[in-house]
Amino acid sequence: MFTRRTFLMSSAAAAATPIATSVQAAPVSDRSRWAAWDAQVTPANYDPATSNPWGFHPRFLPQRIKANPGLTPGDIHVDAVARYLYHIQGDGTAMRYGVAIARGNLYEPGTYTIKRKAKWPTWTPTAAMIKRDPQDYAKYANGMNGGPNNPLGSRAFYLFDGNRDTYLRIHGSPHPRSIGGRASSGCVRMVMAHINGLYDQVALGTTVHLHPAEA
Repeated sequence: MFTRRTFLMSSAAAAATPIATSVQAAPVSDRSRWAAWDAQVTPANYDPATSNPWGFHPRFLPQRIKANPGLTPGDIHVDAVARYLYHIQGDGTAMRYGVAIARGNLYEPGTYTIKRKAKWPTWTPTAAMIKRDPQDYAKYANGMNGGPNNPLGSRAFYLFDGNRDTYLRIHGSPHPRSIGGRASSGCVRMVMAHINGLYDQVALGTTVHLHPAEA
């Protein structure tokens, strides 16, 4: 029999019991699939200097060139006007890669330090990105798993200003046809097969120079 006393006791017990809430799991990158994903984004019979199934201008293919004198070996320079990334070598040369840069005023020239690097990284849009383009980013507010369709692609270098994460990245892109243009929300994009080859050559602590873009 449900008396007033038992009703009050039951109500108090219910009030003391926390209501279950769903917790969104953090995005993950399945390490067991990394090798398969690398194969998926690497063209058959891949030759960095000639393979171009993406159809962009051949000047954006990786090339070894003579570096300007006085540059520090190991540093990375991004020529935002020509859309090139240079990785300076110790023998007076540089490896040059085609890139895409941020659209509009989202590109932030400056000198940064790579303090993190990741294979097949997860991705979460910033609050500013969601506010600016909610139709594109709001659905990923809780993050996106690593994989070939992830905006950071197969590899990412995380750029810091001192100890502050700038949320700027140099990363692979699932949109290789954007190379040579202005496309991103602040980052420097590379072809995934290209950044895969560069990744192990770049050490933590590397200095990155993002040179100014055209007006």
